Amino acid sequence: MLTIIETPIFQRMKAEVWDVATLEAFVVFISENPMAGDVIPGTGNLRKVRWARSGMGKSGGARVIYYTRLSQGEVVLIAVYAKAKFDNMPVEILKSWKEAYDA
Repeated sequence: MLTIIETPIFQRMKAEVWDVATLEAFVVFISENPMAGDVIPGTGNLRKVRWARSGMGKSGGARVIYYTRLSQGEVVLIAVYAKAKFDNMPVEILKSWKEAYDA
């Protein structure tokens, strides 16, 4: 099983989107399926995966931005947000968040 790392940005955002049980279910899923999300063009290896929110299903649910460091056995969770809030996050913002964490 992979180690899941939550960046400070992800930690701030998660409470607005998920309850504890939903977060735990996602962590189990992503640790077992680290390549599940689609690569976001122009970001290097950042991925986006859809995840249901309580009573909303996947299409109206959350989007999780993350990347893998499989050689280190890690999945790094960058951000989580409700689709209703943003359809797509700007690539420049996503890249800056990743760079800030990797610095």
